[in-house]
Amino acid sequence: MTMVSGRSDLSDPTVSAVSRREEFFAFLVLAIFIWPIVAVGVVGGYGFLVWMLQVVFGPPGPPH
Repeated sequence: MTMVSGRSDLSDPTVSAVSRREEFFAFLVLAIFIWPIVAVGVVGGYGFLVWMLQVVFGPPGPPH
């Protein structure tokens, strides 16, 4: 297998099938497990940040 500009030679069908299967499996792991966990963490972290800022500085709105 030769490397040309970072790409493998895809003329061998077995290498191509294995590469596609591995890439599809990696995509499924990312799409089903990793990104949902990251999304929940980001939204939860933002909510926690807003909550802590309101604890320290008070709720938004005009002063009483």
